[in-house]
Amino acid sequence: MPNYYTLEKDLHVFCITASSFPNGVLAAHQQLHSYIEYDVKRNYFGISAPDKTGTVIYKSAAEELKKGELSKHQLEEFIIKQGNYIYIDIKDFMKDVNTIGKAFNELISDPSIDPQGCCVEWYLSQNDVRCMIRLNG
Repeated sequence: MPNYYTLEKDLHVFCITASSFPNGVLAAHQQLHSYIEYDVKRNYFGISAPDKTGTVIYKSAAEELKKGELSKHQLEEFIIKQGNYIYIDIKDFMKDVNTIGKAFNELISDPSIDPQGCCVEWYLSQNDVRCMIRLNG
C-alpha cells in the first residue's frame, strides 16, 4: 500500500546511465561505486524514466558527501525535485529484486503522479529501498 513523503529540497546527484534496462543496471551501480566507497551517510539512488521512444533509461546515482568527490569524474548531474511523492518501502529487496518493478507498477497506476516525473529508487540501506514517484503540483 502506498504512502506519502515530502522531499523538502531538491537533491543534486551524480549519475551513470546504464547501457540498457534492465540488463545494464547492475553494471551502472558497480561503475558508480568504483568512484566512491560505500558510506552509510551517503544517499544512493536509481532513477528511471522512458525516453521519447518508450525505452526505459536508467541511471545509478549518488549524492556527494564532500564537494568534488563525484563531480571530478565528469559524471552526469541530475536533480531529484523537491515535492510530494507517493512511495512503497521494500525490506530486503535483494531477496526478490522483482518486487521493485511490482512496486513501481502499482505506483504508476496512481492518477495523481507527475507525468513528467521519474521513478526513484532511494536506497535507505544496503537491504531496504524506497520506490517513489513525484506527485503533480
